[in-house]
Amino acid sequence: MSVQEYLDKHTLSRKIEDAVNAAVRAKTSDPVLFIANHMKKAVPSVITKVKARQILDSRGIPTVEVDLHTNKGVFRASVPSGDSSGTYEAIELRDGDKGMYLGNSVAKAVKNINDRISEALIGMDPKLQAQIDHAMIDLDKTEKKNELGANAILAVSIAACKAGAAEKEVPLCKHLSDLSGRANMTLPVPAFTVLSGGNHASNHFAIQAVVTEKNGNMGCNVGEDGGLTPDISSLKEGLELVKEAINRTGYGDKIKIAIDVAATNFCIEYPIVFIEDPFDKEDWEHTKYFSNLGICQVVGDDLLMSNSKRVERAIQESACNALLLKVNQIGTVTEAIEVVKLARDAQWGVVTSHRCGETEDSFISDLSVGLATGVIKAGAPCRGERTMKYNQVCIFC
Repeated sequence: MSVQEYLDKHTLSRKIEDAVNAAVRAKTSDPVLFIANHMKKAVPSVITKVKARQILDSRGIPTVEVDLHTNKGVFRASVPSGDSSGTYEAIELRDGDKGMYLGNSVAKAVKNINDRISEALIGMDPKLQAQIDHAMIDLDKTEKKNELGANAILAVSIAACKAGAAEKEVPLCKHLSDLSGRANMTLPVPAFTVLSGGNHASNHFAIQAVVTEKNGNMGCNVGEDGGLTPDISSLKEGLELVKEAINRTGYGDKIKIAIDVAATNFCIEYPIVFIEDPFDKEDWEHTKYFSNLGICQVVGDDLLMSNSKRVERAIQESACNALLLKVNQIGTVTEAIEVVKLARDAQWGVVTSHRCGETEDSFISDLSVGLATGVIKAGAPCRGERTMKYNQVCIFC
């Protein structure tokens, strides 16, 4: 094949001429670099490789990390994990070999990505998030993603989302906003964990967490999500402690309290703006009654598990008026966007949430900004995997 035939076959003459004309119009001082970048942009981005590995989350428990390759770069994502999987949430795939991390290894999920998911996605356009996510859902063929593992599918979904944003040359939050069809992005109010208890700490504090929008510092241990764990045993004692700290800041009119109860006891004698799961996750009647009192915003966490069917039921029964969004309970970016739309259509609030087992991935920060969820709950700003999420939000200030 001659040079001219090669140029004609790949329409290179036209493409090179366009690049040169663009360099002239831009009056660039480095035409070679400009033309190289221009030619690179002219090449459609496709997924060329997906490679997964096992890493450790903030608790030292295995989770999944993915490098998604396109012809324009490599995009990394890792997924968090909760204490336990609820009945209605997508299933994390773990190996079950008690000789390796007490059965928590994720070699099977990693293998599913490297062998099956990678093969299915190679050649796809990373901008087409819904097509990528549905390709993995179709490959899995189960309602709760227990064949491939929600941890495997979500890691790839987030990595593809990052690649799509890079292809469009926009921030990740803007790409997410575009995917959701929203015109405007909003900075979320940070909900910092101040006091931790229950399953998240080693003290005798009965509830899981007391969160506020700002906090001070205390000389004591911290829980899994960075919340302080003083030696207190009652909700009232904890709330009094937080109330005193707020008063000392001089910002009592700006700082409010929220409670993650996940139990049957709560208190309304303090400036509380929202309560998560005031009752057991299957106690619909009492949750509905409390929500209808209108005392504060009632956020469904274990009650909903970010499950669209549970959200639809809660909307119909007026059981709560806000969604706690945990992306790993759903399994894909597309489904997360859809459940947020469901909540928005019902005039609900949305709180984007971390998990107790976190990684150094700040995706939920961009998700909260892009979907304009209003609140981000990422733990206490005293541990790296939590602080980086608040720092990512600050980039957009």
